[in-house]
Amino acid sequence: MSKRRVVVTGLGMVSPLGNDVESTWTNIIAGKSGVGELTRLNRDDFPARAVAELKDFNIENYMERKEARKMDRFTQYAVVSSKMAVEDAKLEINESNAERIGVWIGSGIGGMETFEQQFETFLNRGYRRVSPFFVPMMIPDMAAGQVSIALGAKGMNSCTVTACASGTNSIGDAFKVIQRGDADAMITGGAEAPISQMAMAGFIANTALTLNQDVSTASRPFDLNRDGFVMGEGAGILVLEELEHAVKRGAPIYAEIVGYGSTGDAFHITAPSPGGEGGVRAMKQSLEDAGINPEEVGYINAHGTSTPYNDKYETMAIKEVFGKHARKLPISSTKSMTGHLLGAAGGVEAIFTILALKEKILPPTINLETPDPECDLDYVPNKARKADIDVAMSNSLGFGGHNATIVFKSYSN
Repeated sequence: MSKRRVVVTGLGMVSPLGNDVESTWTNIIAGKSGVGELTRLNRDDFPARAVAELKDFNIENYMERKEARKMDRFTQYAVVSSKMAVEDAKLEINESNAERIGVWIGSGIGGMETFEQQFETFLNRGYRRVSPFFVPMMIPDMAAGQVSIALGAKGMNSCTVTACASGTNSIGDAFKVIQRGDADAMITGGAEAPISQMAMAGFIANTALTLNQDVSTASRPFDLNRDGFVMGEGAGILVLEELEHAVKRGAPIYAEIVGYGSTGDAFHITAPSPGGEGGVRAMKQSLEDAGINPEEVGYINAHGTSTPYNDKYETMAIKEVFGKHARKLPISSTKSMTGHLLGAAGGVEAIFTILALKEKILPPTINLETPDPECDLDYVPNKARKADIDVAMSNSLGFGGHNATIVFKSYSN
């Protein structure tokens, strides 16, 4: 049975570099950093100072305050970005098509901020004062649930929780839903709002966060002096659509999604498997699924967290998959500018990968000043680069040994 072709017809985003796709992409290509000093929490409570917060984001510009108060930040970000993506796709959802349009949005930790606030209320004022919205605000699937309600999408509704691979897994899973014929369109990606007391404390405790006090250069993937990631927040949402369905309604088409790979390390709860073995299999799976030779790939948006082991092992994995071609293959980590958006990372980075294909320009890896001898590939250091590419890949790797890769291709009939 032939596979149905799936294309990307809409993009929506809120990120530390802008509250829409256009401004974020402009800043990415300019090599600007969205990382700054921690402002949402008491800075003196933590040794880590660098975070990538949204700037000038007011949810009341997008929905009524009464509705917003029933949602954790991560859900607010998902709803706003999904509305942008559907509008961008010029997709009208009504009773005639609602059951064929689904939602699949991932989140790594869901409503951590809500959990903290309501637990404090419980401790200080007792169970009677805990909000009746506590559970539906906290649970990670509520981004998908609220997006479905807000947009009227009645098809498959799901959420993938695979730590920092959640966004990419969600996009890949949604791709397969359309490919096998269970939906005509899917609203998909990732959302996260992890800048909270316990998330900060937890990631500092397991030594994952950078303690670099120079916040402007704290996120430095593949650099010898990297010491951990910078926590970021936001959402990246795509509209995926079956090709004939998109063409029939005259939808804009950004790119075609052609491959998906997903594997488990079966090794350690936080550390990647030696040599990036699980990532090797995810990338190989995605290429096989796409029917694409490794030499055809023109760009990789790397997971590139700025942690010592990830960057080293992801580099090793790319060498294993691409062989001699790895030396010619441009790779970049946009986390150098956005920070690490955890479960939303795969969503925003898929958008960057798609725009790199469409605009024929590769985002840089900023703050790459002292190359690590063990990270010796072409990471597009510090400045964007024009490149005539037709195939691009995006990697996401998560705690628990989750590995996910998606492959996009320039659209042609």
